[in-house]
Amino acid sequence: MALPTYATLGERIWFYSFRSICALIFLFLIIPIIIIIPLSFNAVPFFTFTEAMLNFDPAGYSLKWYEEFFNSLNWQGAVKNSMIIALFSTILATTLGTLAALGLSRSIMPYRSVFMGLLISPMIVPLIISAAGMYFFYSRIGLQGTYLGVILAHAALGTPFVVITVTATLSGFDQVLIRSAASLGATPTRTFFYVVMPLILPGVISGALFAFITSFDEVVVILFVGSYEQRTIPWQMFSGIREQISPTILAVATILVLFSMALLTVVELLRRRNERLRGLTPN
Repeated sequence: MALPTYATLGERIWFYSFRSICALIFLFLIIPIIIIIPLSFNAVPFFTFTEAMLNFDPAGYSLKWYEEFFNSLNWQGAVKNSMIIALFSTILATTLGTLAALGLSRSIMPYRSVFMGLLISPMIVPLIISAAGMYFFYSRIGLQGTYLGVILAHAALGTPFVVITVTATLSGFDQVLIRSAASLGATPTRTFFYVVMPLILPGVISGALFAFITSFDEVVVILFVGSYEQRTIPWQMFSGIREQISPTILAVATILVLFSMALLTVVELLRRRNERLRGLTPN
């Protein structure tokens, strides 16, 4: 929004000061991520800019760290584990979160605020506490160090995101549509799949993407409930920093940044589509 011509001196000072502060905060948050990208092309195994890189000498840049990532069995095994665990935990979290949101959106649901607080508690409780609790519980029932245990743990972390996004989508849902479908003879199942789901689908997909990112980037819980067989990309990066510092970690981080940007772009497009469907923005 442009500054109006009749603005006072104080309003003008605040207008530019506010935008300068926002720009500084943005740079503070984004610069560490931006620095990683050129460092991942470093020709030498250092985490600093060499003189050749600063002089833009082609000899100072290399793709060997990306080649090491794609050719390493450890890294490719971590990618496979991350995709498998994130995919199945997302399916489980999306199913449970959508069903929970549908129940919470009903006006006859008792103690809605209590159940909502319980469902989103994994977002509030520190991960170290959740991870420790899951470790002791899974150790007793034999799920510690198994794919099923890790998938269930990540599903518990991703479900709150699905609940919040789907609940927000349902807040603008017209319940008259459900009664109209019932009056025309549609069963509850048919009403859900042909009336409700098409309208809340953008929110469901957005929640699923958030659950996928949460599982894909999670490192604390996997260290507690997983084993070497379930080693994911974040675990591999964490171990690499502790055991052997290699710029391959920077190459992986760059790929993850681009991957996350692509997912967030999809989320934003879905959000805008959802707003258009609900009539909040013009088509």
